[in-house]
Amino acid sequence: MKSYIQILTTPTADTSGTSLLLHFDNKRYVIGNVAEGTQRAIVQIGTRVLKTNEIFMTGRAEWANTGGLIGMILTLADSSASSAQSKREERKKGPKGFKQNSNNVVAAERAKFTIFGAPNLNYTLAAARRFVFRKGMPLETREITDKDAKRDAAGAWLPTWFDDNIKLWAMAILPSRSGAKGVNDMSKGTMSPRKRSFDMLNGVESANGSDQDEQEKRSMRDQLTKSVVSAMFNSSWRLDSLVEMPLKDVQLPAALFVRDPETKETKRYAGPMPGGAREVPDITVLVRRPWPGAQIEDLPPTTPSTEAISYIIRNHPQRGRFRPDKAIALGVEVGRNWSELTNGRSVVNKDGITITSDMVLEPGKQGGGVVIADLPTEDYVEAFVVREELKSKDVMDGVGAFVWLLGPGVSSNPTLRRFMDEMKHLKHIVSSKYHCPNRLVFDSVASSTLRLHQIDPARYPIPIYDNDTVSQADPKTHGLTIGPLPAYATVAERGQILQLEPTFELQEHQIVPVLDTKAVIEETPGEVLQLATAAQEAINEDRQELDSWADSIPNKDAEIIALGTGSALPSKYRNVSATLLRIPGQGSYLFDCGENTLGQLRRIYRPHELAEVLQDLKMIWISHLHADHHTGTVSVIKAWYEEVHKATPPSNPLSAEDIAKIPALAFINQNRLAVVSSDSMLHYLHEYSSVEDFGYSRIAPLSITPAQPNERKPSSMSWFPPPSPTGATVIPASLLNLRDVQAVAVQHCHGAKAVSVTFPTGFKVSYSGDCRPSKAFARIGKGSTILIHEATFDDELRGDALAKKHSTTSEALGVGAAMGARAT
Repeated sequence: MKSYIQILTTPTADTSGTSLLLHFDNKRYVIGNVAEGTQRAIVQIGTRVLKTNEIFMTGRAEWANTGGLIGMILTLADSSASSAQSKREERKKGPKGFKQNSNNVVAAERAKFTIFGAPNLNYTLAAARRFVFRKGMPLETREITDKDAKRDAAGAWLPTWFDDNIKLWAMAILPSRSGAKGVNDMSKGTMSPRKRSFDMLNGVESANGSDQDEQEKRSMRDQLTKSVVSAMFNSSWRLDSLVEMPLKDVQLPAALFVRDPETKETKRYAGPMPGGAREVPDITVLVRRPWPGAQIEDLPPTTPSTEAISYIIRNHPQRGRFRPDKAIALGVEVGRNWSELTNGRSVVNKDGITITSDMVLEPGKQGGGVVIADLPTEDYVEAFVVREELKSKDVMDGVGAFVWLLGPGVSSNPTLRRFMDEMKHLKHIVSSKYHCPNRLVFDSVASSTLRLHQIDPARYPIPIYDNDTVSQADPKTHGLTIGPLPAYATVAERGQILQLEPTFELQEHQIVPVLDTKAVIEETPGEVLQLATAAQEAINEDRQELDSWADSIPNKDAEIIALGTGSALPSKYRNVSATLLRIPGQGSYLFDCGENTLGQLRRIYRPHELAEVLQDLKMIWISHLHADHHTGTVSVIKAWYEEVHKATPPSNPLSAEDIAKIPALAFINQNRLAVVSSDSMLHYLHEYSSVEDFGYSRIAPLSITPAQPNERKPSSMSWFPPPSPTGATVIPASLLNLRDVQAVAVQHCHGAKAVSVTFPTGFKVSYSGDCRPSKAFARIGKGSTILIHEATFDDELRGDALAKKHSTTSEALGVGAAMGARAT
């Protein structure tokens, strides 16, 4: 039976972590980091992960390692559901089809996913309950702690988990020194300075009890988060399930229905709505019940975990080859008894004598294995190298290699080097941004961009990459001496294979070749380049007219950079939604922030240029809670936090009372990054801030109400969570150095909004997010300088646009015309 591990990603600007795939014919296992960009990288190299039911996360539970996990789960869930649906269709074809495929159908319909990882894995997923929901996908999470390392009665180490293919020993490694470098802790300001008042408002008491109290609280929190995660992926909730409630108690936005008292027919409610100018009638309406995971308003706060998870993974022992000559000599009849002996079971021969399998099988061999060691800082080295499992023959017999996932300076640590020297009879593969160059991962889009650069170099810059230099530019390496690896160690490369069975060997025939950029450029047909030159000349002939138009608009030097225009599924050629607006002298603004937005920025801007973008970043707008529009937000905020505030929280944080009384205090000399969105998005960031210090203490989380243009009711922004129990603290746009910010509800999903932002100069940008054409959006966007509107479908696919609540190209242009936008 063949099995092997393939390296899917190494640390680059595109993929910050290392991902591995353990491959058996009947099953796959994802191991390592599931960082942002991982799925897209898998699509790029064409690896199939459909047979995956287990993910073994390594390292700490922090965004650098888990940022792509939500997207990965959703894709696996959808793929599994699609596969199950296909098998159900096969079953419907007739009795013969049913008999042949029924077992497969049942297995597909009952597929269960299990994710192993560090403490706070459950919390990370549960915090996403407002925007992640799938039915019929049982998902179990197992948080690894030192309690999972157990021995049997004879003192042998028991595997943490096993199935028909592998045994796995998980190791939760704690840093050797308290306050270790790179470890999130409460003293660094992981919790928001507003956390105290938020907890008070929600009835959460201070955590100053006994150790037993803390253990009870942790146990209750873990039970709650596990139940939330279960409800997120395996509930029986139905979209058409309606509940009755008084109209005055309904929270908008929501779809409301009423039942005709005579016909009992259910129809949409079309009367006055709560919060509007007209008084609502005293009636009962029908409202869709929210999915179960979203009914938990607040998770009890957690604290950052310091455990970093590593694994020992080993195939089961391989039985020796069956010897027919020995079976015949021992009087075993041909047929089922031979099969039983081959499978390791004893039989009785024709003379009534028991024949055991070892009597007819050649000597077997131990299954091949590997150690996956994730050490984020040097503080984890000593605790790792003294692990008893690594010295146990029962565990390590058959292990042929270490795959090292190493943080800054770890590879040069003397203790680790001594350990590696002791183990140099094994293979060592090192994956680290301090030894792996910043090569292009998304080859397809890079090739496309190189060709477009030949046609229009001003608008299509060459991606920033380096095929040779190590270590990669990183402020964390400042002052560190990164020495070369030992001669017996190999640098990890994308596509590299570590074969476990039938023989153990490191194979390089599937390593993904480095993109030959020169060859890509030379492939561009000369005819295309001639047409491009002619087009540029034609444009230059109208240069005076174009310059005149540019002179007529404010901030004519503003830049709009499309960082991602793709759909929800990973694509070779397009990243998911994100648009950067740069206005010299005013700042930078992000409109939506899909997964791997930071990676896109790192490919466009050199390190010193990216530092300028982050220093100038003033606001992030999130239009709605579909994951492809916001799961890059945490990493962008963290990069901004590290660049602008050196990852240091405020020394004298403002109290909730200060913000409630004088909102301007939150902005004066604070250099905050405004994150403007719905309550649900801000609640997500707030809860996740207790998992790690990503910079929440330095942002301005602003909730925005939808304007109602027909009733002349504008939007208003307020601090989230409300610092005062008496009501919202309104934040005027002037505190963000803006003239106005207006948003309206649009037709796409619950809570979706389009926005218009007006700058002091009169420059006005309107951004739709995903939606159907909106008259209300056209009204708030009147006189826009720039309209950025989605156009997911061509005009001939208007039916699809209606069904999926998107817009066509002509519809987007129609909104621009209704606004009178200068450019669309």
